[in-house]
Parts: sequence; structure tokens; C-alpha cells
Amino acid sequence: MRVMVTGAGGFLGRLLVQRLLERGTLRGQPLDTLVLLDQELDGFAHDPRLRPHAGSITDPALLRRVLADGMDVVFHLVSIPGGAAEQQYGLGYQVNLQASLELFDQLRRVAQPPVLVYASSVAVYGTELPARMDEQLAPRPVLSYGAHKLMVETQLSDLARRGEVDGRALRLPGIVARPREPNGLRSAFMSDLMHALAAGQAYECPVSSQASAWWMSAHCCLDNLLHAAELDNPGDSRVWQLPVLHLSIGQVVDALADAFGEDRRALVNYRPDAELERLFGRYPSLRTPQSRALGFRHDGSALALVRNALNLNQRPRRLRAAPQTA
Repeated sequence: MRVMVTGAGGFLGRLLVQRLLERGTLRGQPLDTLVLLDQELDGFAHDPRLRPHAGSITDPALLRRVLADGMDVVFHLVSIPGGAAEQQYGLGYQVNLQASLELFDQLRRVAQPPVLVYASSVAVYGTELPARMDEQLAPRPVLSYGAHKLMVETQLSDLARRGEVDGRALRLPGIVARPREPNGLRSAFMSDLMHALAAGQAYECPVSSQASAWWMSAHCCLDNLLHAAELDNPGDSRVWQLPVLHLSIGQVVDALADAFGEDRRALVNYRPDAELERLFGRYPSLRTPQSRALGFRHDGSALALVRNALNLNQRPRRLRAAPQTA
């Protein structure tokens, strides 16, 4: 089994590589080769199954070399995040759209069409969403990032229709908890809030406590990516909206207080940015019966989200603030 991960050096990419190596199998076959592609690939432990290729996915010649021996499964994760793609349109266009289309075109030319799992985004829906919605809502992106994701989804669906690539696209919600570092994501506050309260640090929240979003832990996201790769009969539709947890910031703070102590509530100071909240804080409830019927899932509850996102399930006991002393 030859598997490739683009964006392997990123947040989700590194976690996916680790999960694949730990599993050792995919689609019922032993994992023989795991090809990594990204600009930087430092920090991976030595493993004879790894084949790192450091370079830009925008280089067609690099793609041809990497794909020369064929692939059984490809996880296409690399992208320029929404905020960065909006500010640097040319870079977003090259990476998020052109490079994706070039990758798909090269994959369709191999003898055996691979399974291709593409990380799309809820950014395809845009803003001004209905109070209640389901997975059939027509996309209307308002950012270049979402527009490019939608274009790539369309190409993937067409190649799947033609039988040239066994494509599966997942529309991902906000994935938490990403590292606290600059990443070009305007939705980074979702992860920053979790890290700050977990560490007992004050946090200035750029949206109100009533702001609502769609949430998923990285742990749950990996489960869904792998499930997408292993579906034997995905059907005609190849673009799926994942089930999500629809939670307000206040509900997430409640869950963090339950996990770490009631004193965490007082650490949050709300200073809403109206434009940021318009873009990322007005998500409605979302029904996803089709993707749920295929076996996709969300974390289950706000507390489970927190525990999965911060790896609390691996800790021997519940964390609480140290008692105050006089």
C-alpha cells in the first residue's frame, strides 16, 4: 500500500502521518510506503516506510517525480489558509487552486486510479446562512479560499464521474486545537481560547460569548479522513459535509470550566470584532443525515470536544487549578 499526504508538515498532516504509522494498515492492506510532500518536513521520527519530498506542490515536475511509482491513496491536505489566501491572492490561487488541479490531472493519468481524499472547507457556504440548514445548501463563498475550494470540489466530482480518480471531498469545520502560533487562519481564536484556558491564562476573545461556530477536534477529523479513504461504496455524490458540533463560545467555555475548574470562566474577556463575528460567529445548526448514514461523525459533546482537542483522554486525572494559599 502506497499512501501520500500533501501538507504533511502542517498541523493535520503531521497528526495524520503519525496515525497512519501507528495503524500500519489502510483499506485492509499493510502500509508499505508513506510519501510526504510539503515545503518543510523537519521533525519526523525515522521510519523506513517514510519517503519525504520537501518542495512546493506548485512544482509540476516535483509532482511527476513523487507520483512516478503510482499511489493507492492520496490525502490532499495542503492549502493556504483563508485569511492568508485573501490577503495574498496570487499565492492562494497557485496553491489552493492551480496546484490542486495539476495534482488531480497527474493522478488521473496513472494506470490505476487512486483513492483521493480532499480536505475541503465549510468556507464554501459563505455567510448569511439560514437559521437552520442541512448538507444540501447551495454553496455561495464570500472569500477566495472558499471559492477555490469549491472549484476543486467540482473538478474532483467530475473526475470521479469519469472514473479517472476515486475522489472523496470532506468539508471540514473549525478544527481544534491548533498550536498557538501564526497560521493565517482568522478562525484561530477557536483554538487559542482552548489553549489559554487550559493553561490558566487570561484570554481576550475577539467574538462574543453568543457567537456560534461549527467545531471538531483534530482527533475526530483524522477518524473521518481515514473513514473516507476506506469507504468501499461511497455512491455517486463525492462531496460530503461532515457532521459538526454546533456550539457557542459560551458553551465551549462551560466545557473548559468543567474540565479545568470554574475559575477558568473569569479568565475570558470578550471584545467582539463585528466583522470577524459576522464571518465566523454566526453559524446555524446543521443537519447532515447523508454523511451520518455513511458513517461520518462528530465528537459527540462539548466536553468530549475539549477532551479530544486537548488530549485530556490520555491524562491520568482531571486537571484542576492549584488551591490558593494565604
